[in-house]
Amino acid sequence: MADPGMSVTPYWELTFDADGDVDGPERDRLVAQVTARGVRDLIVFAHGWNNDRSGATALYRSFFAPVPALAPRARLGYVGVIWPSMRFSDEPIPDFPRSVAATEAQAAPGPALDKDTRRALLAAFPGRASVIDRLARMLDERPAGTGALTEFGRLAGLLVEDGRRQGTADTDEDGEPTVFTGDPATACAEFADALAAAGSPGAPGEGFSLPNPWDGAKELLRQATYYTMKRRAGTVGAHGLGPVLGQLAHAAPGVRVHLAGHSFGGRLVSFALLGLPDGVGTVKSVTLLQGAFSHYAFADRLPQAPHKAGALKDRQRRIDGPLVCCYSHFDTALGTFYPLASRLAGDDRSCLGHEIAAVLGPQWGAMGHDGVQAVPGTARLDLAAALAGGLPARGCANVDAAAVVRRGGPPPGAHSDILHPELARVILAAGRIA
Repeated sequence: MADPGMSVTPYWELTFDADGDVDGPERDRLVAQVTARGVRDLIVFAHGWNNDRSGATALYRSFFAPVPALAPRARLGYVGVIWPSMRFSDEPIPDFPRSVAATEAQAAPGPALDKDTRRALLAAFPGRASVIDRLARMLDERPAGTGALTEFGRLAGLLVEDGRRQGTADTDEDGEPTVFTGDPATACAEFADALAAAGSPGAPGEGFSLPNPWDGAKELLRQATYYTMKRRAGTVGAHGLGPVLGQLAHAAPGVRVHLAGHSFGGRLVSFALLGLPDGVGTVKSVTLLQGAFSHYAFADRLPQAPHKAGALKDRQRRIDGPLVCCYSHFDTALGTFYPLASRLAGDDRSCLGHEIAAVLGPQWGAMGHDGVQAVPGTARLDLAAALAGGLPARGCANVDAAAVVRRGGPPPGAHSDILHPELARVILAAGRIA
């Protein structure tokens, strides 16, 4: 077990690399100890964007803290999934300590990429140090002319190449992110307009001046990293966590497993259903908190392309219980920038505005913005109804969590506002954990 300072016990960690390979000793400890520790219900949580193990573990410590008191008679165990993702330091988690660098960056103007973000980029893209340094200089210098923005887009595209080699798409219709090989100046201009509409501190102030495309260049870089993290999450889920769950089911068939994930971690635990060996029925619930992947991932057919399907079509049937998707319209990352980046990846129509998901249409929506879509029979509840026993025993359920997931400034909005006991209660309710 890891971290004696964890708020709950027994607690284990499972560490995966970018290819989905698990740390063998950690896996073996979990498999060997879970039955001996008398665990009946095992909650497996996957973080979204976090820069290192300590940050991820601190998140688990905070999220798990209220759980024992909420289910005092349950025989619970806990697993924190550690996988290589990254977070820009201007994306704080409410109620979560900020780094010194992030606090200083907010208090006084400085480089566009502060030292924490640059460190995270270097860890996320090993071997790309020269590219990251050049991108950082260009963000600071803002050279004139569309040629400079084109070069910036080309460099960001080199990072995207790392993502192309990893994972699978959310739906049959998803293509490569041509936003990074098309016209970067246009993409940066659209991101700048979206930032201005969302009231980002990095956007221009009041007045009649048009946003500078360089105001959106950092967002283009952010989307390049998100694309890679999103694809990587699918790889870790399908090729890493899924098979581990199969091994666990073989060694401890009486343990009921409950998967939960935030942001790209929601994609990770969902794609674990792809890697789950046939016949394994120990996964009793899956709970997605602000899932950062297509809301059509589980669809039998896409409304805009009925001959195509989601990458996880029918995979919710591998759960011996419900798939619960918590979403919030206060999540700017998924309500504004996710659909804009998705649309820019394969559609040249221009569209601006704060509620971009509504304007662009449902084709570009994310799980954490409006829940699972195009899956017949999906239940829709607000948070109070879900906590009052309204969750179905099987199938998909969308839970509007905006009553608590509501804090956070642009660009991510409330995307990381998940440290609430109500959300821990949703996981317990989904798993029928007394």
